[in-house]
Amino acid sequence: MQSQVVIHRAPWVLPISRPVIINGAVAVQSGHIAEVGLYTDVCRTFPAASVVDYPDCVLLPALVNAHAHLELSNLAHLSSLPAPATFTGWIENMLAEREKIGFSAESVHSAALEALSGQHSDGVTAIADISNTGLTRELAAHFNGKLLCFKEYLGLRAAGVAPALQALQAEEDGVCTAHAPYSTHVDLLTALKKRAAHLGHVFPLHVAEPLSESLMMSHGRGEIPEFLKRRGFWDNSFQPTGIDNSGSVQYLHQLGVLDEKTLCVHCVHVSDKEIELLVTTGSSICLCPGSNRYLGVGKAPVVKYLQNGILPALGTDSLASNPEISIWREMQLLAEDYPDIDHADIAAMATLGGAAALGLEAETGTLEPGRQADFLAIRLPGSVGNADQLYSYLVTTGSGMRPEWITSQPLDCI
Repeated sequence: MQSQVVIHRAPWVLPISRPVIINGAVAVQSGHIAEVGLYTDVCRTFPAASVVDYPDCVLLPALVNAHAHLELSNLAHLSSLPAPATFTGWIENMLAEREKIGFSAESVHSAALEALSGQHSDGVTAIADISNTGLTRELAAHFNGKLLCFKEYLGLRAAGVAPALQALQAEEDGVCTAHAPYSTHVDLLTALKKRAAHLGHVFPLHVAEPLSESLMMSHGRGEIPEFLKRRGFWDNSFQPTGIDNSGSVQYLHQLGVLDEKTLCVHCVHVSDKEIELLVTTGSSICLCPGSNRYLGVGKAPVVKYLQNGILPALGTDSLASNPEISIWREMQLLAEDYPDIDHADIAAMATLGGAAALGLEAETGTLEPGRQADFLAIRLPGSVGNADQLYSYLVTTGSGMRPEWITSQPLDCI
């Protein structure tokens, strides 16, 4: 026996995958979207359905946070301070604080759980979280959505590769990834990617974040090698790959790491040639404008990404490098930094872009038949009178946005 159909009706419906629907509706049955369209059309399809009205609201897909570090949430005080003068200066401060507090203290767990709760309140349905300790795997049961937990491996010294690979074998089917090309030995990096490909996992890693990273990738020198030498992690085994290496994207391509399941996070310093490589390999991009702004690493070439057919995802990074972890704020900052980008494209990054990057586009990211019935209703001000004003409100309001969940799932997980 089929379950009862419920029609959710609103003056505005924003499917993301197609234009805004005025006086629209979303029909839900058995936990999935059955139809999206004009209210009158949906009612004709399901004449016996019950109707729930959302006056003065827009219905839209839930958000996706494609890059977070929840286990760093207890270091939120760092981003309330002026940013250090260098990227590695921030890393040194962060590592010193983690070592002082401890990597698995109760405060770490509590802060991560609080941040996770905040993500749900923000209307986030899926999170790609990066952890050094595996802590957030323990939190997945507390999130009413998908918490994709990636345990991160790093280590640039050749002597550390064998122990890391042994530890990796013990992970069994656990989802693992590499930190960054500047911090992960080539043998470990390629082994991690090979393992992810075998298991069918997405492979996220930090790519082309500070300008100093490009200098290391292309010439093997600069701020990052000097930092690694101070930490005792540099043994001169790193070598730029090839004579035509222009940066991290080129480096990863020459290693065979780029493909449709590789998610390149940040991608601030990327050349035109490297953008072509991202396109031809089908690699995804996740932007983190809030963290980039705080750390002063620059602005990604977002216009060029869009012009080349790449719809980036959005991520918050961590509270250690971002004063707020809110996808609404990330949209707001993008709109400030790139005033010529259509707000509809930014809204798509926060939903469909993230879902596609994480391989979840068949489940979420758009309001379409077959998608899960977990979406949002947001009350609109009276000033919203057309689609452009609707997108502008959603994209520029920022972290004060408080959506209402429309879901077939119980909401008592947190």
